[in-house]
Amino acid sequence: MSETWPGETWPAPGETLVELDIFPPEQHRRWTVLLRALLVIPQAIVLWFLSIAAFFVVVCGWFAALVTGRLPDWCGDYLRGYFAYTTRVSAYSMLLVDAYPPFAWNPPDYPVRVLFPAPTPLNRVAVLFRLVLAFPILVFASWLMTGWAIIAIVLWLIVLITGRMPRSVFEATAAVLRTQIRTQAYTYLLTPAYLKGIFGDQRPLPVAMPDAPWIEPVPQSPTRPLLLSQGGQVLLILMLILGIVAGLLENVVGGSSSDDDIDSLAWSALQVTTVIA
Repeated sequence: MSETWPGETWPAPGETLVELDIFPPEQHRRWTVLLRALLVIPQAIVLWFLSIAAFFVVVCGWFAALVTGRLPDWCGDYLRGYFAYTTRVSAYSMLLVDAYPPFAWNPPDYPVRVLFPAPTPLNRVAVLFRLVLAFPILVFASWLMTGWAIIAIVLWLIVLITGRMPRSVFEATAAVLRTQIRTQAYTYLLTPAYLKGIFGDQRPLPVAMPDAPWIEPVPQSPTRPLLLSQGGQVLLILMLILGIVAGLLENVVGGSSSDDDIDSLAWSALQVTTVIA
């Protein structure tokens, strides 16, 4: 399988979105669910070291893309591998899968697979102002993740007791994770495509045979396309609301003045409107 770009399906014409395959288990092992926070610690340590290298790689890549209009191949290769690794660990931490993520850069047959688009030219102006352009979706993604974290203990108890993740919970959690990876891919110059598909895909993705004969077709997964049920959409909206409220409360507790709180609320509303539009 390939984690560089899709082999079987491609985004719609003109789009270069990152896709995510997650193959959930039929049954979770309850003991791994019980000890999930402890089991993920070694992976978190590895990711910490990898993130340090990723910072310097993206700084080099930003200067290079600003001059040449393209992310250097070596930068793209590292960042794609890094974010694929991060996504596997995140999916395991969020109980989307039960298989422990291997300490490998590109493991075969793992039930989480990140499908990056082929490298493409970048707009130099967009590269120059990438952090400014990415700020709204970075905030939005953080709200979703915060909202998920607030109810994580409830989700953990459900999976621990039943050994299964309900469909709506799986859909909403997968949507949160896909939003994270798409936001990161745009911020780190892996794609020029802005965040889309927050509340799921509207229609199945078109199927096309791979152009490169050495890229094996990949099987379709429950998350590609990611079609959210009504329950999944409601849960995702709940996570978003909880994340926004938590962010506003943090500002209030932090000692912000009433005027600052009003400005913060207005800015939050503007960011939501911008991202959803």
